[in-house]
Amino acid sequence: MPVEAALERLLEMADASRIVECEYLPLAQVEGRVLAQDLVSTLDLPPWPNSAMDGYALNLPDWEGEPLPVSQKVFAGQSPAPLEPGTCARIFTGAPLPAGADCVEMQENVEVQADGRVRFTEPMRAGQHIRPQGQETTVGEVVLQAGTRLGPIEQGLAASLGCAALNVVRKPRVAVLSTGDELVEPGQALGPGQIYNSNRVVLCSWLQRLGCEVIDAGILPDDLDATRSRLGELQKVDLILSTGGVSVGEADFLGIALREEGELALWKLAIKPGKPLTFGHFRNVPVIGLPGNPASTLVTFALLTRPYLLRRLGVEAVEPLRFAVPAGFVWPVAGSRREYLRGRLEQGRAIIYRNQSSGVLRSAAWADGLVEVREGSTLIEGDEVSFIALSELLG
Repeated sequence: MPVEAALERLLEMADASRIVECEYLPLAQVEGRVLAQDLVSTLDLPPWPNSAMDGYALNLPDWEGEPLPVSQKVFAGQSPAPLEPGTCARIFTGAPLPAGADCVEMQENVEVQADGRVRFTEPMRAGQHIRPQGQETTVGEVVLQAGTRLGPIEQGLAASLGCAALNVVRKPRVAVLSTGDELVEPGQALGPGQIYNSNRVVLCSWLQRLGCEVIDAGILPDDLDATRSRLGELQKVDLILSTGGVSVGEADFLGIALREEGELALWKLAIKPGKPLTFGHFRNVPVIGLPGNPASTLVTFALLTRPYLLRRLGVEAVEPLRFAVPAGFVWPVAGSRREYLRGRLEQGRAIIYRNQSSGVLRSAAWADGLVEVREGSTLIEGDEVSFIALSELLG
């Protein structure tokens, strides 16, 4: 199945099972969470016209070019008196504009005379250096839409509206399990033919960054009964995420279990690395089976699982930003699958790691993005390719 078709199908199923439960959390605890309902402004921001400069406020129609006496000083946080006719007010950045003033001139463009009067030396216009009431938002305006992922900027915006807490979608509960007799957790001794389980660490950390509650379901042996039993224990989660055991062959115990006690909706993608990806349900619980090779796990989680999880939280824009860059490498042989090469930008060009094997996680540690090579394409240096920054995918 082409990547686009697989993603479309995944998002359709995510839309059909969006998480609707929410929780009301203090503003300091919502970083990385998804807003559950529109944030509607209850005030104008700013609440009153204020000065954008340190300077002097005056009424232009009342001024004929003569030096003006200063009738008051207005600091931020004060409530000024109306401007006296024939005068100006000393005003500071952020201070409310006195009633009757329609212009602020910055202090660099004035001369303070010996008698304290102020002479304006440059042409002025009504409204200059004034932030009008409601410049940023007005009462009743939707400031942040439901489905917005909340970061420091969104938290600050909510704070500027006086919000001390926000309604956010509850965390998805994701069970992570690895399959394979060859896997050993870090810190344990390796036996013959065994390797350390890096996928679990990658996925658990990544899921936490996405705002998920992670349930570590451990390592499954290559055994059908054990697979059925473990999947059956994980009925109170929103997603079971597995790595390994999804390739074609006698050890495809996850696929067998899904076919026997659920459904298999996706199977095999036209993508490299990551062809053997599985999506289905086991007793109505969604299951995504990622390939076991580390680079394959990374690519398929980034491009398919991450968007699926975000859409279940109500996020609409789930695909990462791509931008075009010239290739700094040659790709002489066209492939039949969409390829995602671990690469990075150097001097404005995309270069790729020397070893693109799906088993080499070091390629991703060296890289700062994925270089997309479309199926049926060959490349020479300077040809345009799509680049997806890892910073887009990891958060």
